[in-house]
Amino acid sequence: MTQQRVHNSPGLRAWLGLAVILGPVLLVSMDGSILFLAMPRISQALSPTADQALWILDVYGFAVGSLLIAFGSIGDRYGRLKLLMIGATVFGFGSAGAAFAPSPELLVAFRALMGVAGATLLPSALAVLSELFPDSRRRAQAIGIFAAAFAAGFAVGPIVGGSLLERFWWGSVFLINLPVIVGFLLFAPVLLREVRATPPGRIDSLSVATSAGGLLLTIYGLKHMAADGVAVLPAVTALLGVVLLTWFTRRQRHLEQPLIDFSLFRDRVFTIAIITGLLPLAAWSARAYLAGVYLQSVLSLSVLHAALLALPGAVVLTVSCIVTPAVVDRIGKKAALIICHFSIATGLVLLLPTTTTGGIGGYIASTAIAGVGYGISFSVVADTAVGAVPTERAGSAGAIAETSNEIGNALGIAVLGSLAALIFRLQGPDLAPTLDETLQLPDLAPAAVQEAKGAFVTGLHAAAVVAGVLHAVLGTVALRWLPRSVPGEPTTDRVEGKA
Repeated sequence: MTQQRVHNSPGLRAWLGLAVILGPVLLVSMDGSILFLAMPRISQALSPTADQALWILDVYGFAVGSLLIAFGSIGDRYGRLKLLMIGATVFGFGSAGAAFAPSPELLVAFRALMGVAGATLLPSALAVLSELFPDSRRRAQAIGIFAAAFAAGFAVGPIVGGSLLERFWWGSVFLINLPVIVGFLLFAPVLLREVRATPPGRIDSLSVATSAGGLLLTIYGLKHMAADGVAVLPAVTALLGVVLLTWFTRRQRHLEQPLIDFSLFRDRVFTIAIITGLLPLAAWSARAYLAGVYLQSVLSLSVLHAALLALPGAVVLTVSCIVTPAVVDRIGKKAALIICHFSIATGLVLLLPTTTTGGIGGYIASTAIAGVGYGISFSVVADTAVGAVPTERAGSAGAIAETSNEIGNALGIAVLGSLAALIFRLQGPDLAPTLDETLQLPDLAPAAVQEAKGAFVTGLHAAAVVAGVLHAVLGTVALRWLPRSVPGEPTTDRVEGKA
């Protein structure tokens, strides 16, 4: 028994390897949120349209989310370290290009390139981690640290961005990536070994194309209908996207090596955990983006002041993510998932007292209480996904978990952000499509300023209510649907026991 424990104990190389992996993981997640406070400065410098501003924010998350599954399978078959090295190089190139982009169109293009590179990093990093820590309990701890880094990246992104913008121009929020990328490229080949979990095989390019194309068309259609009203072209575009995604789903069931193994979703815990990866990120990204505009443009706070107000929530989120594996051992995954959704719903409700003249206390309380749920979401989803499958499918399973996070991030801004934009368009002074553009108009009457700010706050409240209700519903579903005895120990033990 002692020899087995020693054999399974990770050595110094494993922990150093984990530290190296955390660098790009932190960057990929941080770049999903670092622009939330930077958008007003980017808007002043590049003058993007309302539609371009939304794409600058969410094209990154869309690119990551739409390609994670494909790159998870590629890494499993052709080599995870090789894919990590290529992805890190491309991510650095995209970051440098975004920092010096002279137009909104080029900034969107470089953000998309960064998203493509990010899609190569996350699933392979999670799969490499599962091989560094073969023991299920140690792996759960390592995944908790991994998830904490991922969560911390989302949480501290606005804070890092705000701090940089106090001293440098807006492009500095991208240049900060380069030292981390260089360090990873230097140390990864030394500490990580190349592993191919499955024999090389043909990647189904049609599945890759239909999944990415379906997501793109669906999000594009939803964005335009929310921002500009229902029209034939965006409605047809969204419908075509849904059709492609439906066809993609049916095709996976007949492939010998599908991009997504939908049989995993027969497990109720796995299904709700994956939904838990999507919905909290949708709520978090929309709240963070809208709150950034609220603090700066409605309450007229500085970028740094707004960033510091996000710090309590970031600390709670990160700590919650780290301690979740130990808590799950005691209370089980069912209780953890229920707490996750109801704490987020409660936090979102606390945004409702915000007004055009105050509400900072409610905002801080909102981020802190919801941060508990966000931390649980990050940790439980990753551990459930990786532990539910054999080692050779770890990259693909990790990709499903990360896909739910990234698609949630993109959909949150696309759908909830567009809902807020729609309400602003209907209730605002109808002088410009966004609050920032309205406030920049010359000779703007004080009544119009107040009307515009009031319309934006109403949109913020509407997005918070919709997201809060969805979380309350999912929490109730988890309470009623999940079996009473959901095991708290890592799921891998079950799977390996079957083998």
